[in-house]
Amino acid sequence: MTDRTRSIKVREVPDVSRTALAASGISPVLARVLAARGIKTSDELDDSLTRLAPIETLKNCVLAGTLLADTIANNENILIVADYDADGATAAAITILFLRSIGVTVDYFVPNRFEHGYGLTPEIVDIVATKKTDLIITVDNGIASITGVARARELGIKVLITDHHLPGSELPQAECIVNPNQPNDGFASKCIAGVGVMFYVLIALRMELRTRGYFEHEHVKEPNLAELLDLVALGTIADVVPIDRNNRILVAQGLRRIRTGKMNPGIKALLQIAKKDPSNARAADFGFAIGPRLNAAGRLTDMKLGIECLISTDIDRATDLARELDQLNVERRHIEGEMKDQALRYLENIETKPDSGITLFDPKWHSGIVGILASRVKEKFNRPTIAFAPEKNNSLKGSGRSIQGIHLRDVLDTLTKMDPSVIDKFGGHAMAAGLTIQLEKLEQFTRLFNQLVNEEFKKNAIDNSIYIDGSLKEQDSLPVLAHELRTQVWGQGFPEPAFKDELHVKAHRILGDAHTKLRVSFSPHGEEIDAIRFNFNDAVPDLINCVYRLDINDFYEHKPAQLIIETW
Repeated sequence: MTDRTRSIKVREVPDVSRTALAASGISPVLARVLAARGIKTSDELDDSLTRLAPIETLKNCVLAGTLLADTIANNENILIVADYDADGATAAAITILFLRSIGVTVDYFVPNRFEHGYGLTPEIVDIVATKKTDLIITVDNGIASITGVARARELGIKVLITDHHLPGSELPQAECIVNPNQPNDGFASKCIAGVGVMFYVLIALRMELRTRGYFEHEHVKEPNLAELLDLVALGTIADVVPIDRNNRILVAQGLRRIRTGKMNPGIKALLQIAKKDPSNARAADFGFAIGPRLNAAGRLTDMKLGIECLISTDIDRATDLARELDQLNVERRHIEGEMKDQALRYLENIETKPDSGITLFDPKWHSGIVGILASRVKEKFNRPTIAFAPEKNNSLKGSGRSIQGIHLRDVLDTLTKMDPSVIDKFGGHAMAAGLTIQLEKLEQFTRLFNQLVNEEFKKNAIDNSIYIDGSLKEQDSLPVLAHELRTQVWGQGFPEPAFKDELHVKAHRILGDAHTKLRVSFSPHGEEIDAIRFNFNDAVPDLINCVYRLDINDFYEHKPAQLIIETW
């Protein structure tokens, strides 16, 4: 397979913004990094909760609070239907914890991806109807559940949809829909995660209950919603939504609670299992340590295990559940490794245009792992990738990941309009999507998908560059800068800074047959610093011109700086 060549570019830095940030007391390097990411003033870095977008601007949010308050007042039964990923699990957890804290009984149901598929289907409605449910709350799903909501209406069950996925041309006929991406919604944070949407609904519910005097009448303590922010932060980062200002506030607040020891027992247990120090927690820990362990349950078995871990109030039980999640994650990594090796061997033997998509299928692949596989292949080749695994009745379940500039859900929507017979159903975002097709349609799907991706490359002049934030060769104190960078919230759309320099290699060794540990310096006789390149064990030259990130080595008590080398 032909790779798309990647050039290295220095991010443009608006001088006015950089100067204003530096004048406010921010270090020159951090001012440069922030300005290059669109931050104009230090005021934009204010992460106090009062700077969140108002709940009144999120369409139907206040109405949802009223609907929930009425349901509680009428002693009606509430059941949550959650998505089976970390976003859905955290959204379910904050809802359960909030309602239980005010004396409300609540049940939940997580579809098993192997038995029930995605979303609120008619079959799931029939299952939850046996529990005498009066109100279904969907979290991180529901916006595409036309037939499921219709079935609920037939059975007299009300539905409150909370979601953030992009809607289709038709909306479900639910009692209330809260989704910033629905038509005529002026909410500023269109990229808020599903857990963030539900957090806003809980704000509205608490406000409505306060107005009605519920807490005084029921003699219950008014919940402190800040206690849920660690879960909100986890779901936000794990779902890889863009870090806009609103999401940055939610994540920063959640991290602050964790660092000060005020955290959910499930998160504490998962951090311990992952050997992460809560006092040094950062957003990347959600994405690379906790999130994968939580998602392993939904990928291999049932996300109920993950939700139970997050709603446990007992640290011993949470730890037991975290160990189970960790074992599932070990199994997930093994399956993923085998699938990735198969995919790369296949791609070595085919020739495709560098500006087309990548479509993969193997009849032995695990449908819970194809999303990670698509992500890994996309990262390697920098092309939109969809991986398929077999499902029941000759159907294939696909999961896709895209690159900046190519909106994956829109591509699938266009494909469906070109030939409505190819895709049975689909949904998702700009960067990720899921779909179902029939096996006999795979060849036709591949042809149309490649055609549309190629058109997107031509139309949008997709930038394939690796962006860096300059050099650190003249930087005086790398440990100080490393600690300063760690205090920021980095994530999708607000990437951790990368730098490029020529480094002199003083020593190197292989760690565990997989990683290369180095001692390097910025000049032939300069001060040495630790560096590491993960998943690399080839020859190392004496002089490397490399792209790297500046980090802290938490393994040592004095927390020295180290370089994480991306490429050379």
